[in-house]
Amino acid sequence: MTFIKQLSVFIENKTGRLNEITKILADNSINIVCVSLADTAEYGIFRLIVSNPKTAQDILAQNGFASTLTDVIGVGLPHHFGMLNRMTEVLTAAEVSISYIYALNSGENNASIIIKTSDNTKAAEVLEASGFALIDSVEAYNL
Repeated sequence: MTFIKQLSVFIENKTGRLNEITKILADNSINIVCVSLADTAEYGIFRLIVSNPKTAQDILAQNGFASTLTDVIGVGLPHHFGMLNRMTEVLTAAEVSISYIYALNSGENNASIIIKTSDNTKAAEVLEASGFALIDSVEAYNL
């Protein structure tokens, strides 16, 4: 299993900062596959799956943005009642907690999500063993 590298960018919560990041990435031909933005009164964490995470991180650093790369898991979820619950039950039974979760558009008829867990290796193993389709990094970066 190759984990997906998520780029997390720390930004001030003020007008135009998000635009600066998206412009820098667009100007450097970095495709944004999916995003999640969490904010507080003063700053935000802009989590992204992008076509080239390391290059994106380097380019953003050159432009004054602090960021980190984090391993996350992409999970395909069929559009059936209770699939997210089934996934959380599998992880709970394995004593793996979910730190955060957000949507990933896989371009298919199924839903896909990004998850960060307390133990990504164990999570990937138990999810695959339970029949969940994991999305590898190559597939995620090219959506």
